Amino acid sequence: MNSGKHLGSIWKKRIVRLLVFPAFVLLIYGILFVIMPDRALLAIRSSGKFFLLILMPLSLVFILMVILNLFLKPAHITQFLGKGTGIKGVILSATAGIISMGPIYAWYPMLKTLREKGVDNSLIAVFLGNRAVKPFLLPIMISYFGWTYVLILVVFTIFGSIGVGYCVDVLVKEKTANHLQ
Repeated sequence: MNSGKHLGSIWKKRIVRLLVFPAFVLLIYGILFVIMPDRALLAIRSSGKFFLLILMPLSLVFILMVILNLFLKPAHITQFLGKGTGIKGVILSATAGIISMGPIYAWYPMLKTLREKGVDNSLIAVFLGNRAVKPFLLPIMISYFGWTYVLILVVFTIFGSIGVGYCVDVLVKEKTANHLQ
């Protein structure tokens, strides 16, 4: 019975921690509304527009996370994106980064989940690096900068992301190894 009370207090602490920031923001908006109602309304409108702007990508990522958690088990994920997947994992991660849509911060929760399920740090870095390559923007880039420039930029971006992924993997391993000692 004691563990039930302890569990209840843990949930209460979590809820309080989750509500502190929104409550603080509401308090600031309330104070601003009393002091400068016109500016407070402008700030609320701007916040609302920003919220609506990120709502769609965050919803998409949330749905993808639910699907990942329902259908992909850690063994499946590590089979394709885990340590030792080699060039297949790099190609899959680079391709996923290139075709991914929406703002990058919307992908962070899913990438964190994938990392917790065993995805290699280097492959997450490759994914993030390849977000800069957007196929639907390539024709516009070519019209402004020409084929040669765009081809070189894309090739260097892809290979650069692989190099960054390798460096991240080495440095994170070193940091983890030093932290454990």
